[in-house]
Amino acid sequence: MVSSPLLVSLTLFLSLPLLLFLSPHILSPPDADDLTLFRRAAAPHTTSHLSATPKIAFLFLTNSNLTFSPLWEKFFSSSDHHHRLFNIYIHADPTQNIAFPGGGVFHHRSRLVPAKPTARASPSLISAARRLLAAALLDDPLNHYFALLSQHCIPLHSLQFTHNFLFKNPTHPHKSFIEILSNEPNLFDRYTARGEHAMLPEVPFSSFRVGSQFFILTRRHARTVVRDIKLWNKFRLPCVTEEPCYPEEHYFPTLLSMQDPNGCSGFTLTRVNWTGCWDGHPHLYTAPEVSPELVRRLRESNSSSYLYLFARKFAPECLRPLMEIADDVIFRE
Repeated sequence: MVSSPLLVSLTLFLSLPLLLFLSPHILSPPDADDLTLFRRAAAPHTTSHLSATPKIAFLFLTNSNLTFSPLWEKFFSSSDHHHRLFNIYIHADPTQNIAFPGGGVFHHRSRLVPAKPTARASPSLISAARRLLAAALLDDPLNHYFALLSQHCIPLHSLQFTHNFLFKNPTHPHKSFIEILSNEPNLFDRYTARGEHAMLPEVPFSSFRVGSQFFILTRRHARTVVRDIKLWNKFRLPCVTEEPCYPEEHYFPTLLSMQDPNGCSGFTLTRVNWTGCWDGHPHLYTAPEVSPELVRRLRESNSSSYLYLFARKFAPECLRPLMEIADDVIFRE
């Protein structure tokens, strides 16, 4: 008869190949500093005084230089009372050599949040967005809307117009602007990217949604995101297929659709051109395409209630022609 210690050792030895095979798919624990940040942001805290001017928290998620910072500088300076209307937060991939804009409103009002490396088609982009939301929640109780943007985004209106649209438009009081889609042709392939039954039981296929990576959330929904653990543990699972695995386009619309569908417009305010694209990247606008007519087209919407406030994706070479039409077109309503 084999002794118990020997039997245990033999079992462990025989299990080693299986563990090595499964190791890439084993969920690693989240970093303790992230958990601490999210718990602090999700905890009840003092709300702002009702008579104070509410602010927009602009959350820049970037892995390269903020090429369009001069254009955003004009945007943030385009209102006489700009200092009361916004805050800026930047999550920059620490593995990249990134230079930040110097001088002006953009430089002095920007806050760098604790950042970690990010990679396309991985949960790291969700983590980065959650860090931005948590930092902005903790930083200023007057932050009532949270706009997630990339280094390729540009504004399509002035700061005052953007602020008025979000806070003074009676057609969408206290709603989040996030694309929520349930009828995409490859929806099931996206759902099973982590394995056929990996999302169950927390996320049945009937509840799975997709949408744009960039959004504008209310303070209530920002807290919903940083408070979530149950769905986050599912969407943190590594994909077993490379395509179509875009966790950042799945997690936020699914979570908010399950938690508060009536509190979401289902519409994104960031215009993206997907015409003719097949590799997961939208159309990249180049300098010859920039014109007053392009700006007017990008603003237009098929919705009677919503219009576009931002647009992407623009190549760095677009900065000069955009600056040339900024005052007379982009920031003139």
